[in-house]
Amino acid sequence: MEDVSQGGPSPLPGIRTVSISDIGPVLRAGLADFLRAPAFGIFFATFYVAGGIVLWQVYSAAGEEWWLMPFIVGFPILAPFAAVGLYEVSRRIEAGQVLEWPKVLGVVFSQKDRQIPSMAMVILLMFMFWVFVAHTIFALFMGLSALTNISSSPAILFQGNGPIMLLVGTIVGAGFAAVLFSITVAGLPLLLEREVDFVTAMIVSVRAVTANVVPMAVWGITIAVILFVGMLPMFLGVFVALPVLGHATWHMYRKLLGDED
Repeated sequence: MEDVSQGGPSPLPGIRTVSISDIGPVLRAGLADFLRAPAFGIFFATFYVAGGIVLWQVYSAAGEEWWLMPFIVGFPILAPFAAVGLYEVSRRIEAGQVLEWPKVLGVVFSQKDRQIPSMAMVILLMFMFWVFVAHTIFALFMGLSALTNISSSPAILFQGNGPIMLLVGTIVGAGFAAVLFSITVAGLPLLLEREVDFVTAMIVSVRAVTANVVPMAVWGITIAVILFVGMLPMFLGVFVALPVLGHATWHMYRKLLGDED
């Protein structure tokens, strides 16, 4: 890891070529890191699971369960930021450093004075914009009357313009997810490891993704599917899915970016 306490920008890593065959090994490496330090994984995943449960309870109490859908779709988008602590755990395992709570949490807490909060703001703004766009798409296709009836008659989603609305919403949502995935998949780990500004980190991440379009597309779909399956049993599966994917993302970052040997 670069010594980021010295000030000044760190040299940028080179972009490497990866393949679909790399996905299996990084997932296995992520699982190995989780099994090596499960307490850290469960600790960081708890915040993610708690947020999902709170959102569900709030909307259920208001009788607006179906309006939770944009948030559920957005959760996989927010997962990379929730996994920043896991990147540090994997980095320490990789470097052979001792896994101590004060040191791991100290590194995570110190990010507030670096560039990750700026990246978090970008993620949050795009997430909230997606929620707005999702609501707008629904209103345009379904009308205001459906807005008041959907919680009591969810079957309305599959009647009239419902299927077209779901199709358009899925396509637009996938576009949002692809953009956020592209700027964070290597951008967040890069910000943790090196002293670079968040705009540079996003540009490097996008370049790494565009240089490896097919394997990165498969990797993004893999992340979304695993997280979605993990969210089904009241978000409880995320206690395993998020840590494994968080650790695996660090290993994918290592394959994507690195200094020349």
